[in-house]
Amino acid sequence: MARSNRVQVMTADEAAKLIKSGTVVAFCGAGGGIVEPTEVINALARRYKETAQPKNLTILATTGLGDRAERGISPLAQPGMCKRAILGHWGQSPRIAEMAERNEIEAYNYPQGVMSQMYRAVASGQPGVLTHVGLGTFMDPRQKGAKVNECTKEDLVRLMEIDGKEYLFYKAIPPDVCIIRGTTADAEGYISLEDEITPLDVYAMAAAAHNNGGIVIAQVSRLVKKGSLHPKRIAIPGYLIDALVVVPDQPQVYYSPVNRFISGDFIADTETQEAISLTERKLIARRALMEAEPGDVGNLGVGIADGIGNVAAEEGVIDQITLTTEHGAIGGITVQGHAFGACMNMKAVIDMPSQFEFYDGGGLDVCFVSFAELDQCGNVNVHKFNGKIMGSGGFINITQNSKKIVFCGTLKSGGFKTQVGNGKIEILSEGRFLKLVPAVSEITFNGRDAVKRGQKVVFITERAVFEMTEQGFELTEIAPGMDVEKDIIAHMGFRPLFAKNLKEMDARLFREERMGLDGDWTKQHGHLG
Repeated sequence: MARSNRVQVMTADEAAKLIKSGTVVAFCGAGGGIVEPTEVINALARRYKETAQPKNLTILATTGLGDRAERGISPLAQPGMCKRAILGHWGQSPRIAEMAERNEIEAYNYPQGVMSQMYRAVASGQPGVLTHVGLGTFMDPRQKGAKVNECTKEDLVRLMEIDGKEYLFYKAIPPDVCIIRGTTADAEGYISLEDEITPLDVYAMAAAAHNNGGIVIAQVSRLVKKGSLHPKRIAIPGYLIDALVVVPDQPQVYYSPVNRFISGDFIADTETQEAISLTERKLIARRALMEAEPGDVGNLGVGIADGIGNVAAEEGVIDQITLTTEHGAIGGITVQGHAFGACMNMKAVIDMPSQFEFYDGGGLDVCFVSFAELDQCGNVNVHKFNGKIMGSGGFINITQNSKKIVFCGTLKSGGFKTQVGNGKIEILSEGRFLKLVPAVSEITFNGRDAVKRGQKVVFITERAVFEMTEQGFELTEIAPGMDVEKDIIAHMGFRPLFAKNLKEMDARLFREERMGLDGDWTKQHGHLG
């Protein structure tokens, strides 16, 4: 799209008219409205509803946009508007996922890290991403080849062998249009991200679309005079931008103005924060944190695991480990809820493709992730269960490459209620659904492959701890007062092995007061910090 040095400024509705039928459209953003170009997405959905144009789109998104309801890319879930979706995560925009579940669109789920690095590949003229990530999982063409429904037929993932070693090749999908977001743009289109929580992959995405001869639309909060932004604050150069949409009241996340703590401008005083209440989620987070050691670099996943930073702060050890998220945050405490990826008190924030380079290369000492269902082989499924497509996000990149994997979740789900305190846990209402099943329906994490790679694999629930060993799936700890047969085995779909030194879970996990983990670490590892 030819333009002068001064970039075109237009409304969201005008920008939506630039998108033609049959094109590939890439969207930046993450859950809860993080770096999401909401106004342009909604204008595009509105245009289709009014004119039935553009139709037959292929949509790309690296992470899960939305609020697990009607926002994100859910507004694009209109019959005939999209023919194919290639997403890193699906569950944040369930209306699109429902179309895939009904086989109304072709549906793929690339690993989030592969998606973010795919834009770099496209920008540099490469045909795709060659990686070990996804071997032995549903990404592998010997299983599903990243397809998540029955109507999806084209093979986009190939198994390759180089020097006797297996790899997966993910075909690159060059975008014709990308829709990104920033904070401030100058009149020539140079964009800074000072109010954004993370840069995600906005630069890589813009470069990919531009170098593919496509259009780059950027939603920003304000427009300033050309050349007036500090050059080191520029995240996206103006020559990549074709259209600017200025939204003065652009929220930082859904329903929220700019919060200077999560944009990294202010440091929160965590010593004055109240401790989070003691529930089964907190006790699982506590036990998970015990798997870390001073100096570890770890990853926090969404779900129960996202409370581990809060527990580390309560226990006075938050400065002794470096917790990261795949969105780019390094250090700090994660914000819980739909806006996962937002953090306070970060030490640094980098772009998402760079974060995944560190992850994929084995940089993580430990990761803390959730599970939906797992089986006696140590396989975990988080991406598709009970007929629902959720997607894998960065789960595969992270779990396949971390030295230690700590899975966090309740033993059962569905109406599950507990009371925790006084050194024990009481099950008030047992869950209706088994999560530990004989065999998972699809594989997002391959337990046996992990053991072969030498990874330590731990599964933590509110009433028991398990490990995946060379011998098999092993019960290693039980909660105080729990009967191993009646309270644990009876609520599993298989019988685990029993550790020779089967232990009771630490009673401090089940008490309101601090556990004193800082003292434990000092005794075990010497003076901290």
